[in-house]
Amino acid sequence: MTILACTCNRTQPIDEAALARALGEPVALHHALCRREAAAFQRAARADAPLTVACTQEQRLFAELAEATEGVPPADVRPIRFVNLRETGGWSRDARQATPKMAALLAAARLPDPDPVPTVRYDSGRARLLVIGPLEVAQALAERLADVWQVTLLGTGGALAQAHRFPVLAGRVMGLTGWLGAFTLRWVDDNPIALDLCTRCNACVAACPEGAIGLDYQVDLNACRAHRDCVRVCEAPGAIDFAREAEEQQAEFDAVLDLRPAPAFTQHAPPQGYVHLPPGLDAEARLARLWVLRELVGTFDKPRFFRYQQRLCAHARNEKVGCQACVEVCSASAIRSDAERQRIVIEPHLCVGCGACSTVCPSGALTFAYPDPAHQGRALKTLLATHRAAGGRDAALLLHSQGAGQRLLEDWGRAARLDTGVHGVPARVIPWALWHTASTGLELWLAAIAWGASQVWLLLTDEEAPQYAEALRAQMAVAQAILHGLGYRGEHLRLLQARDARDLAALDAEVRSLAPAQGVAQPATFAALADKRATLELALEHLIAHAPVRPADGVVALPAAGAPLGTLQVNPDACTLCMSCVGACPAGALQDNPAAPQLRFIEKNCVQCGLCARTCPEKAITLQPRLWLDARRREPRVLHEQPPFHCVRCGKPFGTLKGVETMLARLSAHPMFQGAAAERLRMCGDCRVIDLHTSSHEVRITDL
Repeated sequence: MTILACTCNRTQPIDEAALARALGEPVALHHALCRREAAAFQRAARADAPLTVACTQEQRLFAELAEATEGVPPADVRPIRFVNLRETGGWSRDARQATPKMAALLAAARLPDPDPVPTVRYDSGRARLLVIGPLEVAQALAERLADVWQVTLLGTGGALAQAHRFPVLAGRVMGLTGWLGAFTLRWVDDNPIALDLCTRCNACVAACPEGAIGLDYQVDLNACRAHRDCVRVCEAPGAIDFAREAEEQQAEFDAVLDLRPAPAFTQHAPPQGYVHLPPGLDAEARLARLWVLRELVGTFDKPRFFRYQQRLCAHARNEKVGCQACVEVCSASAIRSDAERQRIVIEPHLCVGCGACSTVCPSGALTFAYPDPAHQGRALKTLLATHRAAGGRDAALLLHSQGAGQRLLEDWGRAARLDTGVHGVPARVIPWALWHTASTGLELWLAAIAWGASQVWLLLTDEEAPQYAEALRAQMAVAQAILHGLGYRGEHLRLLQARDARDLAALDAEVRSLAPAQGVAQPATFAALADKRATLELALEHLIAHAPVRPADGVVALPAAGAPLGTLQVNPDACTLCMSCVGACPAGALQDNPAAPQLRFIEKNCVQCGLCARTCPEKAITLQPRLWLDARRREPRVLHEQPPFHCVRCGKPFGTLKGVETMLARLSAHPMFQGAAAERLRMCGDCRVIDLHTSSHEVRITDL
């Protein structure tokens, strides 16, 4: 491995010797690598060893330089890794103490890329764009987009141009669904004037005595008094027909530009290919959105960000709905319930890859696939292990998004460099970019604490949906309750929020005010696994083993919101051991005993989805979120048992005493179960049939 570091014109201190010792690799230090020392980069790029460059601001220049240098392998054969050391630590008041952090970031950069995953394709090659809004504005924008898109207008008032430049639709919008390359518009054409036949001669506009026809060439039926002067003067056969019945129509488009005040899609993350330009939007935002729209013609692929295992899903059983965490948190409305088939349905074309669904999923049925949990865990573990080996202490992981979060971090470093009163990223704080901040949850946060982190912080900006913050706070409350219950002092998890650079001073002050929290005495060595519950169990096992304090009763109480761990309380007076709850449990936490009337429970498996409580006909089950520290949480234990009921005829056990007594009580007043029929309810299935066919009091078909 070749590592090239640069002080960026001596504006940041870098101890190359200390970095080399921590990484076990030579580090070549430069001061103007992107300018007069660029030849050193070219020599390193031509070498056979993998190359890491500690500079991201000139990444594009280095990539072009590598491509232009003879003998440099293509990027898809040997990629060059780029690491930001400047804004993340070099431009900070305590930059001279940031060597362990720099070593950690360089070590994590050497990790292999995530494993590839299936992709989702968008095809907008037909370039059909629908523009909805006032006709003057819609036409003006259509003129500017016509070199890229085949534009169709759907007017909401205004005036049409005289020339037939673009196809124009009119009517009431009934629905707009879909995504880039596959939008479906449904509308009702309920106006007497057919725009595809109208020549825009304006004779009808001039002839209408009420002025009910505007320059959008639509009739205001509330103002029209049925003179029909417009019909008499119209020379285009069939263009005006008041007898025409309104009918719903449908058309397909590849993208939609919506100029109306209220958007067609109200979710935080609208579908790819839908652009909303409401009136009053500032010029910069309008230009940015229109520029994106110009780039959306063609074929595009994105990773399929999630994996779904229906067998683990705690959403629905037996027509009862349990966990809905993923449906409620999805900012793109990409997840819907399909309770009839005991599952959720995810539309991959709508999914934006935030990972919030996998974060709140208690069972691991939903997994963030790119990068997968194992890769994310490997990166966090590498950061913490290298930081510790280089002499760092009290490491705080700062997880942020690759978009707005990364930009905010760069602004933070620059503000510190310019001495604007901002301290900069502290030396013990290790920033790490995620595809999306909501893509990690309880299991990886606790695993990071087990691997030696003092704290885990999440940085949210205005690009995240409001429900993400709520869900992440609930997850953090559970994780913090576990850590406090085990005696780890301090605040280990914090949600940091900053909209943009205007909030940097407050963010800087908040971060510097957070004192280190108590971590584990001995870092764990386990690796994160693909299975969410397995990683959570490994983290809990290590945290429990090294807990400073264990509760006297061996129980850590957890908040109800978001808790994926807990037990069940069964009311013995109500439970009949019908075992409906066993069939409803998706996690295998509830089990029956084939050898005895017992309801057994494995607490480790319980995800607190509530399906058992909703399914129980006697309402005998109550959820109790908690972490039980006893090793018996992994073993089946009896929640409720009853003596069996024995057949009154042959003595064979065939049910529970409580169940049969409840059945007899409920059927005691029923006319079909009186006398001998009531007695048969106390018999097993075999004896019931025998008694029915041998009784002399029963009416037989041959007697009729």
